[in-house]
Amino acid sequence: MRSYRTPVAAGLGCLFALATAGCSGQGDTSPASPTATAGAGTSSPAATGTSYAPYVSATEAAGTDSAGSPTTYNLAFVIADGDDCTPRWNGTHAIGDSGVASRIAELKKDGVRVRVSFGGASGKELAVNCDSASELAAAYGKALDAAGATLADFDIEGDELSDSASVALRSKAIARLQEERTDLEVSFTLPVMPEGLDKDGLALLASANDNGVQVSTVNLMTMNYGSSYDGDMGGYALAAAEAAHTQLKKTFGTSDATAWQGMALTSMIGVNDVAGETFTLADAAEVRAFAEEKGIAWVSMWSTARDRSCADGSDSAEAATDCSGVTQGPGAFGKAFAG
Repeated sequence: MRSYRTPVAAGLGCLFALATAGCSGQGDTSPASPTATAGAGTSSPAATGTSYAPYVSATEAAGTDSAGSPTTYNLAFVIADGDDCTPRWNGTHAIGDSGVASRIAELKKDGVRVRVSFGGASGKELAVNCDSASELAAAYGKALDAAGATLADFDIEGDELSDSASVALRSKAIARLQEERTDLEVSFTLPVMPEGLDKDGLALLASANDNGVQVSTVNLMTMNYGSSYDGDMGGYALAAAEAAHTQLKKTFGTSDATAWQGMALTSMIGVNDVAGETFTLADAAEVRAFAEEKGIAWVSMWSTARDRSCADGSDSAEAATDCSGVTQGPGAFGKAFAG
C-alpha cells in the first residue's frame, strides 16, 4: 500500500499459530514437517467473528478514523529514515514524537487496539538497512513500545518482496522478537492477484516459518492488479481470497476453517492506483459478507483518510491520498466494512 509520504497518486505448520495448539518447529534448528505440526493434537478455537481494522496515518488524524467503530487500527507506517536503522513514523517523525504519542492514545481510548505496520510501498523497510537480526529486532521493538502494541504487521511489497537477504534477516529478527515478547502477534501483508499469492509472497512465508516465526494472519492486498483487470473489483477480491485459501491450505496442511481464520483482506477503496480499477461501496459490502461467511479474521481498507468524497464531490480518474474519488458519504466505506 502506498505511503502517506506520496503526495498523490518452523516447517510451514508455524503459520496460523493462534489457530493451532502450538508450533513444534519453534526454536528448532531444522523445520518440523507440516503434517506433524498441523496434525493430531492441535485444535482450532471457535471463530470469534470478522473484525474491522482499517489502516490509518500514524501522524495525521482524519475525521473518518472512527467510522465503523474499528476494533483495531493499523498504524501506517514505520520505515527507515534514509540509510540508517532508525525507525520513524512515516519516515519523518521520531518514534518518540509527542504528537504521534497523543494521536495513538486517542485512537486507543475505549479499549481499541493498535497494530504497528512496518513497510509499505514507499520508503525503506528497516530490514533493508539494519545489519543484524538483533539490531533489527531492537528497532522493531522501539516502535512497538512507543505504540504500546502487541500486534505487528509487516507490509512487504515491491522490490523488497524479492530481496532474499532482507527477507531472511527480517524473519530472524521477528523470531528473536517473539522469543522476547511471547504475546506478540504477527501478520504479513502481501500483494495478491485474483489467481492468488505469487512465488515471492509464498517464499517470504516459507522463510518466516523456517526461522520459527509464529504468524497469526496473512493479510491480502486485494487491489492494483494491473491494466488487464478492469472488471468487478469485489469479484476479484473474492477470487483472490479463494485462490490464496487453496494455496495456504495446501502449503501448510491445515483445515479449511483454520486457513480462513488465518486470513485478512485489505482493499483500496474507491479509485485505485491502476486505471480502470474502482472499488465501490457495493464491493465493500460484498467483501464483508464473504469474510463473515468464511470466518476470515479481519477486513481492512486503505485508508480512513480516503473514506470521503473528493472536495468537489465528483468522481475522479486518479487515486488521491485524502479522498476516495467516488461519490459517498463521509465514513461510508468504514461502515460497510464493519458490517
